[in-house]
Amino acid sequence: MQRWIIHIDMDAYFAAVEQRDHPEIRGKPVIIGGLSGRGVVSTASYEARRFGVHSAMPMTEAQRRCPNGIYLPGDHRKYARISMQIMKILENFSPLVEPLSLDEAFLDVSGMDWLYHDPVDIAKKIQERIYQDLQLTASAGVAPNKFLAKMASEMKKPNGLTVIRPGEEAAAIANLPIRRLWGVGETTAGVLSKAGIETIGQLAKADPVFLEKQLGKLAYEICELAKGKDDREVISAHAPKSIGKETTFATNLKSKTDILDQLLILSEKVGWRLRKNGYVGRTVTVKLRFASFRTLNRSHTFAEPICLDEAIYAAAGMLAAKMTLNEGVRLLGVSISNLEPGGKQISLFPDETEIKKKLVCQTVDKLKNKYGETVLMRGRVDEEKSKTKMP
Repeated sequence: MQRWIIHIDMDAYFAAVEQRDHPEIRGKPVIIGGLSGRGVVSTASYEARRFGVHSAMPMTEAQRRCPNGIYLPGDHRKYARISMQIMKILENFSPLVEPLSLDEAFLDVSGMDWLYHDPVDIAKKIQERIYQDLQLTASAGVAPNKFLAKMASEMKKPNGLTVIRPGEEAAAIANLPIRRLWGVGETTAGVLSKAGIETIGQLAKADPVFLEKQLGKLAYEICELAKGKDDREVISAHAPKSIGKETTFATNLKSKTDILDQLLILSEKVGWRLRKNGYVGRTVTVKLRFASFRTLNRSHTFAEPICLDEAIYAAAGMLAAKMTLNEGVRLLGVSISNLEPGGKQISLFPDETEIKKKLVCQTVDKLKNKYGETVLMRGRVDEEKSKTKMP
């Protein structure tokens, strides 16, 4: 049976939603993202892209390039709600749908010949249905595997449809730059460029022994992709690998007290999200980025899984205490990984204090589930009384 994968990618999703909902900004350059001095662009409309504005660009640079643009902070609850509607549309066409983010997903439509004449027909019907139901456009890629389908969906944006058929795999991507390959970042691209390899086609023809000497274990994986080969399955339900939250500050944090205060806020948000999704985890990680953009990640793994805010914060505070703080901190993050289903952190012989902590979490969770995660936050107690000890 011939394998067919479709990749659906919404066009300038956040900006397109705002243009749909506000007719007065249609056809104008719309930029969604953080509006503070350190904010970055999340999405730029196609009108804004003509000025050179793109996602992940510092907002200050976007404003320099497009001073007359319309800058909005975005409404992520709305985008998530519409994303659920998009995914429901996709599920009408295949039971195997793998969301990658709010605005893109893979579908495996292999073996559906008895329903549709060609997988291209399915992609067209999906695009038509999304526009009919939501007044939004999507680009689609149809190919024998996930990698090629995603590459194809990017070739004719917006509202485009590109097909890569069996036998066309290598030729379809041969002239694209090597940076388009998954796993090829700035460093790897630099190594390959020094060897005279600039395009995917050149990489596909390169000597594997030479590449392994240059890139190590990564060589085999990217060579397979360069030849258009990818055997990964579409997985319809992913368990998250981690649950976390991070914040970039408008003003650098310089005191230990401020850092601990922010770690408590982040730990509470991570704990709530962990319990809300029905997970417990073993490994707490703190991410700290300095004003110089130097970034540290430190982790602690528990013998037993946790999900209570206090336990997450105790680990986060301990990890932060081990980091040398010789400059201001611009970003803090807390995450928990090594997840497993559960959502209830229960000791074999819980004491009265633990029971009280769980009851407090249950009460706070009910309020947050109803009114949002910022409705209630606990303050950190006096430093000498709390000393963030491991539970």
